[in-house]
Amino acid sequence: MTIVMGLDQHRAQITADWIDTDTGEISRARVSPAHRAGVRRFLDRFSEQKLEVALEATTGWRFVVEELQRVEADVRLAEPAETSARRGPKKRAKSDRADARHLRELAMTGRVPESWIPPAHILDLRARVRLRHTLVDQRGEWQQRMQATLFHHGVPQRSGLITAEGRSWLEGLDLPSSAREQIAVGLAMVDSLEVQLGPLDRELCAYARRQPGCRALMSHYGIGHLTSATILAELGDAGRFSSSREAVRYAGMDITVHQSDSRRAPGRLSRQGPPALRWALFEAAQCARRPGSPDHGYYREVAARLGGNRACLAVARKLLKRSFHTLRELGEEALQPA
Repeated sequence: MTIVMGLDQHRAQITADWIDTDTGEISRARVSPAHRAGVRRFLDRFSEQKLEVALEATTGWRFVVEELQRVEADVRLAEPAETSARRGPKKRAKSDRADARHLRELAMTGRVPESWIPPAHILDLRARVRLRHTLVDQRGEWQQRMQATLFHHGVPQRSGLITAEGRSWLEGLDLPSSAREQIAVGLAMVDSLEVQLGPLDRELCAYARRQPGCRALMSHYGIGHLTSATILAELGDAGRFSSSREAVRYAGMDITVHQSDSRRAPGRLSRQGPPALRWALFEAAQCARRPGSPDHGYYREVAARLGGNRACLAVARKLLKRSFHTLRELGEEALQPA
């Protein structure tokens, strides 16, 4: 007996819609509360049956997939945007039951737009690199707030505010008490973020030195310990992409174009992919544009036509394609635990 099921997951509840392929009987249920114990109790009723389950790759999918794998279900993790697109453009009622039924029907017809389910150690690595990316973003935001405060009071722009020299310069400024308080809070927040970033950076660098995929990625000029760990965590199994172009599209570094007849809007990055992966590639490209890099000539050629920022993006795409080929050639070894 085979059960084909669609799951629509939310924080408070999970709606399930399944069909018994032997009898054709359709059933529905709601798992509430939607935590691990509740999902485990729900799946226990299918312990003697073969399960094929489709669910979207939304927040919280990890523990649901782990519980499905525990009962040896055939799990298909669906890409949310593609899953929605396969409903078609026609307006129709949308509910949790309709979403679960849609996933079940896609699974029955073999049309689930599947996402990769990484192994547990890659998921843990991905969580760490995304945490680091969030902390770095917050550090940058606090520096921008300090720059905005200084600009608001007519202070000339200056980089390196969080360095020892920059802090000394800030102390010598004639600022009102409210602005000085804002600057003090900003520096304190940056310092607290640095405290969190230090151990995380050391851990990721040590991981990159031991892990085969990271070591292979670091053979490319510009890719270091932190960027290699991020690329490996976010790109993952390169074999799931048919070409390097698909990897570029997955990273959100492809150029979107909208053209009709003689009218064409300027191309822009799609940005439909992991932000941490784009950050790592752009950081690597900043190093790869240096005079000693093999890409320096290409960078200068593109920069002369399009400017330095776009040239860095072009180098970043080249690095992504090289990373794709490197990981694909390594195969399963690329994803081995450190």
